[in-house]
Amino acid sequence: MSKENSTKKDYRERIVPALMKEFGYTTPMQVPVLEKIVINRGIGDATGDKKLIEVASKELALITGQKPIVRYSKKDISNFKLRKGMPIGVMVTLRREKMYEFLERLVRIALPRIRDFKGIKSDLDGRGNYTLGVDEQIIFPEINLDSITKIMGMNITFVTSANTDEEGFALLREFGLPFQKKN
Repeated sequence: MSKENSTKKDYRERIVPALMKEFGYTTPMQVPVLEKIVINRGIGDATGDKKLIEVASKELALITGQKPIVRYSKKDISNFKLRKGMPIGVMVTLRREKMYEFLERLVRIALPRIRDFKGIKSDLDGRGNYTLGVDEQIIFPEINLDSITKIMGMNITFVTSANTDEEGFALLREFGLPFQKKN
């Protein structure tokens, strides 16, 4: 039997009963779940420097423990010196155990390392999903500061099965995402 992640265990034992009570669900199957976490890095400067894609890919693999997919442009845009088929970003989709491991490292280690951190904004997308923009990859302890060529950010999207923003917010709050207090 495999060792269960503490965040997944916490979801089953603490979060499900709390959300059932808060929203009046009749069965545990009604409680929203975190389906996946998608980490996306758009690298606009990659049109001029092809090595940036390799560097971003290696860093994302270190952070997530999974090989990223390189994303390519779909059309030509002359103002950006962009041709169809040029690499412009990398992304990773985390599910199951790796998703819970990443979430735990993000909440407990990475986010507290942000300078002057006062919490994250609580704006969901209308369907219970949340995207967090991170400005610097150096908040992750896996990144070696000496090997950084350029400070690049990323978008981390939490995809839930929640039907409303209120349910999605409650789920992510219970997972420990440090949302700012609303005034």
